[in-house]
Amino acid sequence: MKNNEDFIIGRHPAVAALRNQEQDINKVFLQNGISKDDETVQTILKLAKGRHLVISNVPKSKLDLMSDHQNHQGVMLAIAAFKYATIDDLFENAAKKNETPFFVILDNIADPHNLGSILRTADAAGVHGVIIPKHRSVGLTSTVAKTSAGAIERVPVAKVTNLVNTVNDLKDRGVWVFGTDMQGTDYRRWDAEGASALIIGSEGKGISPLLKKQVDEMLTIPMIGNIQSLNASVAAGLLMYQGFNSRHPL
Repeated sequence: MKNNEDFIIGRHPAVAALRNQEQDINKVFLQNGISKDDETVQTILKLAKGRHLVISNVPKSKLDLMSDHQNHQGVMLAIAAFKYATIDDLFENAAKKNETPFFVILDNIADPHNLGSILRTADAAGVHGVIIPKHRSVGLTSTVAKTSAGAIERVPVAKVTNLVNTVNDLKDRGVWVFGTDMQGTDYRRWDAEGASALIIGSEGKGISPLLKKQVDEMLTIPMIGNIQSLNASVAAGLLMYQGFNSRHPL
């Protein structure tokens, strides 16, 4: 794989990428003998031909190697390296939908499957963008794209040098910043109707101390069992949907 190239893995992520006209795609790889009668495969072929892309039929063993033995479903796209958004892009995404901003900030999330799952839920819950740090965090990779089930094409992700500075900039622009901790307001009371940003920390360490000092309010997820922490993507999902509930009440 070239340094400036990455892969989209799997059928539904491939369809999402092919439909995104802003996504630069270099080549389409299909497994030898893949069923052309499959509706999703037909869609992939139609979209690829519509964009005049090179379609290469290759053995399953090659796709296994290229995907690092992930479940590629017989389809992969070679793409230009994933593009990151700016903070202004995230605000513009909210503005074009005539909605108050709703952002998710990830602090030290290192597992690409967690990031992909969070992006998938963020897309479903109407989050306008995700912010990740440049260091000590997973970036946008083919594994993230596969796990996100195409959401990586719809939820802009901004990568920033300093999360503390970024949070302060958000606050200066009228965004209320909420964190997650063992001690705090029950998340079921959270009202995210105004401009809001939610910080999700790593499973082991939580939110870093310097970042925690910038938070307007801490939220907690009550737990009555022996387990006292949730997977980061599960916690993020609960909180994002509480944000959705308060922004779109019944």
